[in-house]
Amino acid sequence: MLLHWGPLCHSGLFVTIPQDSRVCIDLHCHSTASDGALPPEALVARAADMGVSHLALTDHDTVAGLNAAREAASGLGLRLINGIELSCVWRSHTIHIVGLDFDESAPGFVAALKRQNDNRWQRARLIADRLGRLQVEDLLAKATQVAGGDVPGRPHFAQVLVDEGVVPKTMHAFKRFLGTGKPGDVKACWPELDEVVEWILSAGGIAVLAHPRKYRLTATRLRSLVADFRRSGGQGIEVSVSGQSSGDLGFVAELARREQLWASQGSDFHFPGAPWCELGRIMKMPDGLEPVWHHFRQPVEA
Repeated sequence: MLLHWGPLCHSGLFVTIPQDSRVCIDLHCHSTASDGALPPEALVARAADMGVSHLALTDHDTVAGLNAAREAASGLGLRLINGIELSCVWRSHTIHIVGLDFDESAPGFVAALKRQNDNRWQRARLIADRLGRLQVEDLLAKATQVAGGDVPGRPHFAQVLVDEGVVPKTMHAFKRFLGTGKPGDVKACWPELDEVVEWILSAGGIAVLAHPRKYRLTATRLRSLVADFRRSGGQGIEVSVSGQSSGDLGFVAELARREQLWASQGSDFHFPGAPWCELGRIMKMPDGLEPVWHHFRQPVEA
């Protein structure tokens, strides 16, 4: 299937719904506050250039970029929705839950994010320890610098290995040292799924199961995950995300209908130069689904 990246929010296959030039919604993307390549201000500016009218910044386990993104959005006529992507565990699998439209100052939510941040630092220190045999001086400090002073993840460690001449490209860093089963593949001690859902709900937000087909679960296990998520209080599921097949789109749409979950969508944008994963470029969702943005505290009508 050929991909055509034409005018913004056009009426072809790869669009953001609703199909309306005034409303272009992207509810999943990342900045340098976690593992994205663009600072929040530059990310918002790019989204505006791409025709996005409503954007949720969903950095991993942090809201550190929201204030800067909100200020940038206000000057560009773009509406920013509070967002975050939280890591959790379901039956030994790492799962991601997107939180939308929550109160970032809710005391319980703030405390939960601190615990999550502590988990991420513990993981980062362990990654640095396991890569100690590479004898890269101040590896953790350099990875933290690459991460903009925030908790470094595997992509940041990979970049340091490139900068230090250990490997020629980041892909080689993952292949040799950071990928699945390699020394730097450290699993964090994430909380259980139902606990993370409760964090979001207690802050007045909407809990959305992120990119369900990326977990490489069988259809049966994915149905079980979605059912458990719904029973835990989850309200939405990402039906349309960048890079998925039309078959996956239809399957996830059916899961949304089966569990009566609201439908969300997002590019999961991390860096420029990847046309399959660009802000506002999302496959059209099937008809008959209830959009999650109809349930924001200030609903988006289209």
